[in-house]
Amino acid sequence: MDRRGTVDLDAQRPLLTGADHAAHRRDHGRGRRDHARPLRRRLSERRPHRVRCCRTTLDPKDIARTVQIADWKLRYYEAGSGHPVVLLHGSGPGATGWSNFAGNIETLAEHFHVYAVDMPGWGGSDPVTVDRLDHVEAAIQFLDALGIERAAFVGNSMGGQTSLRLATEHPGRISHLVTMGPPVGRMPTLFGAGDGPSEGLKVLIAAYHDASPENMRRLVEIMVYDKARFATPELCQARSDAALARPEHLRNYVDGPPKGAPLPKWVKPELLPTVQVPTLLIHGRDDRVVSFETSLYLLANIPNSRLVLLNHCGHWAMIEHADEFNRLVTDFIANN
Repeated sequence: MDRRGTVDLDAQRPLLTGADHAAHRRDHGRGRRDHARPLRRRLSERRPHRVRCCRTTLDPKDIARTVQIADWKLRYYEAGSGHPVVLLHGSGPGATGWSNFAGNIETLAEHFHVYAVDMPGWGGSDPVTVDRLDHVEAAIQFLDALGIERAAFVGNSMGGQTSLRLATEHPGRISHLVTMGPPVGRMPTLFGAGDGPSEGLKVLIAAYHDASPENMRRLVEIMVYDKARFATPELCQARSDAALARPEHLRNYVDGPPKGAPLPKWVKPELLPTVQVPTLLIHGRDDRVVSFETSLYLLANIPNSRLVLLNHCGHWAMIEHADEFNRLVTDFIANN
C-alpha cells in the first residue's frame, strides 16, 4: 500500500490518490512549500487577527473527508489554508473531531489550515482494539498521507496526551503544542481522588457501558461548569445517537480498561523537559475529569510553556470558552 494513502473528499468529487491530493494542495498554495515558509511572515499577510464569535456557519458534511492511511481509514474535517493545525478530540463516547471542535474550526481556519481528526476507535474512523491502539502512530501516518511535514497539534484530554507523546517521540513533526486537560499518566496527585479514576472518568466509563441520553446528560454535566447552557436534551441525544451508531467503538472501549485502554501508552515524564516546541497549556479550574494539577506539572517540566487557567470552566475549555480559546490559540500559533 502507498504510505501516502488515498483521500476521498466525500463531496461529489473524484477519489484522489495521495500524489494527486498533494498536487491539488500545491495548486492552491497549501503544499509542503507553503508549510516551510516562515509562519510569522505568512500570518502577517492575513492580519489583523480579528476572531469571530464561536457560532459556526460550516456544515460538517461539506468539510468531511476520509483518508486511507497505512493502518486505518480515518474521517477528518478540513478547512482553511496556511500553516497546518491538527485538532485531536478526547475519549468520551460519541466524541469526534466535529463534536469537540465545531465552535473552533471556522475561526481557526481564517488563519490556518485546520484538520479535526476522528482518531482510530472513534467517530467515522476505523474501529481498533486496545492491542493495536496507538494514536501517535495514527497521527504520523495522517501527516504522511496528506504530505504535511510539521503541524501544530491541539489536543483535548486523550488528544492532549497524544500530542504530548508526539512532541517527545517525534519532535520534528510538531511545530506548536496546545493541550486542554490532558492526563499525564498513572501517578499520584495531590488533589485527585485516591480510589482510582476521577469522578468524571467514572461517569465516562459508565456512559460507555450504557450510552443512553440519560447517561450522556450525566457525562456532559460532569464535563462542563455551566450545566444549564451545555447539558441540553438536544446535545445529550446527539451524543447518544453518535455513540450508539458505532457499537464496535463502544465494545472495544469497554473491553479495553483491563488492558490499559483508552491509553495503553503514556508520555514518559522524564522526557517532558526535552520538549522544545512552544507549548500552551489551557485548563479549566473546575475540571472534574482531569485536575488542573496536571497542567501545573507540565508547566514545571516543559521549558517553553505557559499556562492559562480558566475559572468557571470544566474539561471542555474549547467548548465552554470557545471565543477566548480561539483567540488564545490563534495568537499563540501566530506569534511563537
